[in-house]
Amino acid sequence: MTGVLLILILLTGLIVMFHRWGRHRLRGTMAALVVGLFLAAGCGPLPQLLLQPLQAPYAQPMAASFGVRSAIVLLGAGTVSPAARMAAEVSPLAHSRVTKAAELYHGCRQAGGECKVVASGGDVHGNGDSEGAVYVRQLAKLGVPETDLIAETRSQNTWENARYCEPLLAALQPDRVYLVTSGLHLTRSMLYFEHFGIRTIPVRADYLDAAGSVLPLAYNLMATDFALHEYLGIARFHVYNALGWNPPARG
Repeated sequence: MTGVLLILILLTGLIVMFHRWGRHRLRGTMAALVVGLFLAAGCGPLPQLLLQPLQAPYAQPMAASFGVRSAIVLLGAGTVSPAARMAAEVSPLAHSRVTKAAELYHGCRQAGGECKVVASGGDVHGNGDSEGAVYVRQLAKLGVPETDLIAETRSQNTWENARYCEPLLAALQPDRVYLVTSGLHLTRSMLYFEHFGIRTIPVRADYLDAAGSVLPLAYNLMATDFALHEYLGIARFHVYNALGWNPPARG
């Protein structure tokens, strides 16, 4: 997404250059803007600025207080298929989420509560198996009993995570719902789940920080992309609500 933004600025600059008005004045301005944005993103200041508001509310680890009947919703972050005919595996971006969900489950059981884990995600990357099914297998390896695991296998994005988890949670009737995902993803995820009438307790699995650097780093460009994706999703939600394109919010 950072690359797209840079390309849009470049195209705007080219259009300006071929217009008589302001051609010479704006040529240098557009070039400086592209270079400045690239350096701000690659060297760290821009991703740090974007990430902080998304993650700050969840910086401190949550001290869980479990109810009698709890549900843990684990949101997907992709799968990988290392080679042909091999079963899909948890992607590197999702391991922290799966681990946190397992940790939360075991804490719930130790506290004497009943707990179910809903792993949500379809086969987004076409690897032959859904995120939900792959994550359920991994959770079982981490000691979560299969009887307490539920795979939601239809959703293709965060909006659909909330949409398809709603009937599953309604059937479970938990007194508390814990939402496990990356720190930068929690704000948007909670917004979507609340729209479907699901009040969640946020649990961050990981925290993404920018790396200050004199030279631009691909890592910082990636962090910028992740953050922009979240802001775009939040903005789209509010625009769709204003236009009446989203289904009515559930109480």
